[in-house]
Amino acid sequence: MHETDLRIFISKKLNYFRLKKNVSAREMSLAIGQSDNYINSIENKRVTPSIQMLYIICEYLDVPVNEFLNETKTKDYYLKEINKKLVSLESEQLENILAMLKSF
Repeated sequence: MHETDLRIFISKKLNYFRLKKNVSAREMSLAIGQSDNYINSIENKRVTPSIQMLYIICEYLDVPVNEFLNETKTKDYYLKEINKKLVSLESEQLENILAMLKSF
Protein backbone atom coordinates (compact mmCIF):
# COMPACT_ATOMS: atom_id res chain seq x y z
CA MET A 1 0.00 0.00 0.00
CA HIS A 2 1.38 3.39 -1.00
CA GLU A 3 1.88 5.96 1.78
CA THR A 4 -0.91 8.18 0.43
CA ASP A 5 -3.30 5.21 0.31
CA LEU A 6 -2.28 4.29 3.86
CA ARG A 7 -3.04 7.81 5.12
CA ILE A 8 -6.45 7.72 3.46
CA PHE A 9 -7.20 4.27 4.86
CA ILE A 10 -6.16 5.17 8.43
CA SER A 11 -8.00 8.48 8.20
CA LYS A 12 -11.27 6.82 7.23
CA LYS A 13 -10.97 4.05 9.81
CA LEU A 14 -10.08 6.45 12.61
CA ASN A 15 -12.96 8.73 11.74
CA TYR A 16 -15.39 5.80 11.58
CA PHE A 17 -14.41 4.33 14.95
CA ARG A 18 -14.10 7.73 16.64
CA LEU A 19 -17.61 8.74 15.56
CA LYS A 20 -18.89 5.33 16.58
CA LYS A 21 -17.48 5.99 20.08
CA ASN A 22 -19.08 9.45 19.92
CA VAL A 23 -16.00 11.40 20.92
CA SER A 24 -14.59 14.59 19.42
CA ALA A 25 -11.19 14.63 17.74
CA ARG A 26 -9.94 17.16 20.30
CA GLU A 27 -11.19 15.13 23.26
CA MET A 28 -9.58 11.98 21.90
CA SER A 29 -6.29 13.74 21.17
CA LEU A 30 -6.02 15.00 24.72
CA ALA A 31 -7.15 11.66 26.20
CA ILE A 32 -4.28 9.83 24.49
CA GLY A 33 -1.75 12.44 25.61
CA GLN A 34 -1.30 14.30 22.34
CA SER A 35 -1.79 17.89 21.25
CA ASP A 36 -5.40 18.96 20.79
CA ASN A 37 -5.24 18.72 16.99
CA TYR A 38 -3.41 15.37 16.67
CA ILE A 39 -6.43 13.21 15.72
CA ASN A 40 -7.65 15.94 13.38
CA SER A 41 -4.24 15.89 11.67
CA ILE A 42 -4.54 12.13 11.09
CA GLU A 43 -8.12 12.39 9.84
CA ASN A 44 -7.09 15.19 7.47
CA LYS A 45 -4.26 12.99 6.15
CA ARG A 46 -1.45 15.29 7.29
CA VAL A 47 0.02 12.78 9.77
CA THR A 48 0.39 9.01 9.87
CA PRO A 49 0.55 7.59 13.42
CA SER A 50 3.47 5.41 14.47
CA ILE A 51 2.80 1.74 15.19
CA GLN A 52 2.99 2.47 18.93
CA MET A 53 0.52 5.33 18.60
CA LEU A 54 -1.80 3.18 16.49
CA TYR A 55 -1.95 0.69 19.37
CA ILE A 56 -2.75 3.53 21.81
CA ILE A 57 -5.46 4.82 19.46
CA CYS A 58 -7.00 1.37 19.11
CA GLU A 59 -6.90 0.81 22.86
CA TYR A 60 -8.69 4.12 23.43
CA LEU A 61 -11.31 3.24 20.80
CA ASP A 62 -11.75 -0.28 22.26
CA VAL A 63 -11.00 -1.75 18.84
CA PRO A 64 -8.51 -4.56 18.28
CA VAL A 65 -5.67 -3.44 16.00
CA ASN A 66 -6.40 -6.26 13.57
CA GLU A 67 -10.01 -5.08 13.26
CA PHE A 68 -8.87 -1.49 12.74
CA LEU A 69 -6.48 -2.55 9.98
CA ASN A 70 -8.82 -5.05 8.37
CA GLU A 71 -9.87 -3.84 4.93
CA THR A 72 -12.90 -6.09 4.79
CA LYS A 73 -15.47 -6.72 7.44
CA THR A 74 -15.76 -10.28 8.68
CA LYS A 75 -18.83 -12.29 9.54
CA ASP A 76 -18.00 -11.82 13.23
CA TYR A 77 -17.96 -8.05 12.75
CA TYR A 78 -21.44 -8.07 11.25
CA LEU A 79 -22.77 -10.41 13.94
CA LYS A 80 -21.42 -8.17 16.70
CA GLU A 81 -22.91 -5.06 15.10
CA ILE A 82 -26.29 -6.75 14.57
CA ASN A 83 -26.31 -8.01 18.15
CA LYS A 84 -25.60 -4.51 19.49
CA LYS A 85 -28.69 -3.26 17.67
CA LEU A 86 -30.91 -6.21 18.61
CA VAL A 87 -30.45 -5.93 22.37
CA SER A 88 -32.15 -2.53 22.44
CA LEU A 89 -35.25 -3.61 20.51
CA GLU A 90 -38.67 -4.44 21.90
CA SER A 91 -40.09 -7.97 21.69
CA GLU A 92 -42.45 -7.11 18.85
CA GLN A 93 -39.60 -5.65 16.81
CA LEU A 94 -37.50 -8.76 17.43
CA GLU A 95 -40.41 -10.96 16.38
CA ASN A 96 -40.68 -9.05 13.09
CA ILE A 97 -36.95 -9.36 12.44
CA LEU A 98 -37.05 -13.08 13.17
CA ALA A 99 -39.94 -13.55 10.73
CA MET A 100 -37.97 -11.69 8.09
CA LEU A 101 -34.85 -13.78 8.69
CA LYS A 102 -36.82 -17.00 8.39
CA SER A 103 -37.81 -15.98 4.87
CA PHE A 104 -34.19 -16.23 3.65
